[in-house]
Amino acid sequence: MIARSIALFVLAAITEIGGAWLIWQGAREGKGLIWIGLGVISLGFYGFMASLQPDPNFGRVLAAYGGVFVAGSLAWAMIFDRFTPDRYDLIGAAICLMGVGVIMYGPR
Repeated sequence: MIARSIALFVLAAITEIGGAWLIWQGAREGKGLIWIGLGVISLGFYGFMASLQPDPNFGRVLAAYGGVFVAGSLAWAMIFDRFTPDRYDLIGAAICLMGVGVIMYGPR
């Protein structure tokens, strides 16, 4: 159950961050409407990811996903934009991921 949840968080991050990045590329980097359209489609897929999480609580899932988004955004930037995070970026991302663990997988 935890492995499925983590996989869904990763897919959500890819579709949301990837969609936003595609729109950024299309609008700000001049790559055009096809990139923007692909970004919109990707963001649409992201919208379904939370509903697939095993936990039935929308607020908990979205709150925890916020931490995944922070870490995922830095990872995306490293891979696709040659961004080099500093130690504070990495510390902040680690704190966020610890929050995900507490919110989603803490004993209840």
